[in-house]
Amino acid sequence: MPPRPRPSLAAALAAALVAALLVLLPGSTTAQAAPVLLSQGRPATASSTEGAGTPASAAVDGDNGTRWSSQFADPQWIQVDLGATARLSQVVLRWETAHARAYRIELSTDGSNWTTAHSTTAGTGGVQTLDITGTARHVRVYGTERATAWGYSLWEFQVYGTTGTGPALPGGGDLGPNVIVFDPSTPGIQARLDQVFQQQESAQFGSGRYQFLFKPGTYNGLNAQIGFYTSISGLGLSPDDTTINGDVTVDAGWFNGNATQNFWRSAENLALNPVNGTDRWAVSQAAPFRRMHVKGGLNLAPNGYGWASGGYIADSRIDGQVGNYSQQQWYTRDSSIGGWSNGVWNQVFSGTQGAPAQGFPNPPYTTLDTTPVSREKPFLYLDGNEYKVFVPAKRVNARGTSWGNGTAPQGSSIPLSQFYVVKPGASAETINQAVTQGLHLLFTPGVYHVDRTIQVNRPGTVVLGLGLATIVPDNGVTAMKVGDVDGVRLAGFLVDAGPVNSPSLLEIGPAGTTTDHAADPTTVQDVFIRVGGAGSGRATVGMVVNNHDTIVDHTWIWRADHGDGVGWETNRSDYGFRVNGDDVLATGLFVEHFNKYDVQWNGERGRTIFFQNEKAYDAPNQAAIQNGSIKGYAAYQVADSVAVHEGWGLGSYCYYNVDPTIRQEHGFQAPVKPGVTFHDLLVVSLGGNGQYEHVINGTGAPTSGTSTVPSTIVSFP
Repeated sequence: MPPRPRPSLAAALAAALVAALLVLLPGSTTAQAAPVLLSQGRPATASSTEGAGTPASAAVDGDNGTRWSSQFADPQWIQVDLGATARLSQVVLRWETAHARAYRIELSTDGSNWTTAHSTTAGTGGVQTLDITGTARHVRVYGTERATAWGYSLWEFQVYGTTGTGPALPGGGDLGPNVIVFDPSTPGIQARLDQVFQQQESAQFGSGRYQFLFKPGTYNGLNAQIGFYTSISGLGLSPDDTTINGDVTVDAGWFNGNATQNFWRSAENLALNPVNGTDRWAVSQAAPFRRMHVKGGLNLAPNGYGWASGGYIADSRIDGQVGNYSQQQWYTRDSSIGGWSNGVWNQVFSGTQGAPAQGFPNPPYTTLDTTPVSREKPFLYLDGNEYKVFVPAKRVNARGTSWGNGTAPQGSSIPLSQFYVVKPGASAETINQAVTQGLHLLFTPGVYHVDRTIQVNRPGTVVLGLGLATIVPDNGVTAMKVGDVDGVRLAGFLVDAGPVNSPSLLEIGPAGTTTDHAADPTTVQDVFIRVGGAGSGRATVGMVVNNHDTIVDHTWIWRADHGDGVGWETNRSDYGFRVNGDDVLATGLFVEHFNKYDVQWNGERGRTIFFQNEKAYDAPNQAAIQNGSIKGYAAYQVADSVAVHEGWGLGSYCYYNVDPTIRQEHGFQAPVKPGVTFHDLLVVSLGGNGQYEHVINGTGAPTSGTSTVPSTIVSFP
């Protein structure tokens, strides 16, 4: 597809100003909700269009450089569906030269029966701000007389108001019983840590969710063992504000020394002085280690050096050596390390000071000097006695941590009073009301069933989970959708498929969007997707990214291979991660076990730094995965229409344990074009359970035997 046009500087500045003003709308703690922009990114239709380049959607996309225009006739109309009934207060029309002399603003609750909220026969064009009153889901501009020989044309059609019929929701409040806050004088800290660990150590698919928060200060003699669905964090603005003279430990005693199922836990924003000089963090997928300062070494293997299957470090400083040992793969981003030992198949570094030199495949190191674009995860901290969420700024070509060296962190702070503190039992309707009202979302630890989609349509909205808060869509809905807006931050939660098939579990932006979000992209960080395992679950696609410029920074999208509700058709999910937007960057992409393509990349100029994949274990036979004339579906497919794409450090493994005779044509599939390039690819047959015939397309040696030796390609094409 051709490159997207970039808006003019003036238009970009205007859009940024509008977004900034919207972000600054206060989260009210009174009975009155501030009006917010309801129409942006919502479905829009029109009586006609001048051409394909001026669709109705362009008038509600937040971009002053795109427009809707009609045919050259009277009457004409454009309407927007707000998605829910709202109390309306204002309409803003940003006309192009071809404006209306006579028109009406009309309202409807059903899209069929209309009432007039405003009318004029003396329209002046330009920017018209109209105060209106009324309750409606659908809003229409109905033009009856043109002011020019052309049609009607709007750069932007904006509707403001509030949703819900009750009083405004309060911001702030307590964080609930499963957020456990310590200060250095708290008695019995070790006993409380141990109590939660005993409950969560082997509760892989349990319902318990916990967040430990340590206030700034020094804590002595602790060993915080971290089990499933448990997060531990410091409450300082810097990791060094909160020091534990002791350890934050993940080991694998519960699984006989095998760490390949140590999922769904996290450590963040702490400084550690390990008792024996080295901290142990033996994890696999979905276990981020962020914004940590280890004043010693870090051991990524379980006691006894049993198996371990990957992990993620970001924005951290490890003064000593990181011992990789038995870790099959690992990704480290924008950090500082004292050294790195060993490597199994795929160790990837970007923007990491002290990283080993490029060496793939022997040693298996892929090293990028910087990370092209990054923005650290939002985090909760204490400013005096007030809880706030710090929202880090975007970095370009980053290297090293975003903190330390005596410099203040770059970003902004949002007080907890501007967050709706979501607690178990909250409905999707209430959550949506909070967003529309102008509040951010802080999900406290728990499991949330939603009977409708959570709509995040306000620019700059932060959705932050504590303790791996888990959202389960009921009745086949999509759990969460982000609008075609700037700067949304999704972080720290799990979406678990429900028993009725959902078309998708998470969608970033509407299909077909053309809006440029490069200045303030949406970020998706430590957001995990699961289909099956905790029970019956089905979804056609795990995560869909439509918005341009989105950054997906560490995700594990997993169709379960063990647990409850698992079977080739039982937890059916054909596609894991689908990218339709342009200029999307994935850093730390883990996608596994989907029935067809694990990754489908349709957008232009996509980039992936580190990819880990296993094909579905449970394919019953060769016919079940046959893709036309191709044996099996690639783990990572780039569409034939794509002209530019790049990836570094990508691996795919097969373990067809139901039918070990299955042949997989390749792990990767991409068009052969000058702009489509890959660096450091590998495929592995685990113990000879199935085999790959090539690495990418028809290139690369086949795997064979039971020796579990990778077949590699350093550069493609």
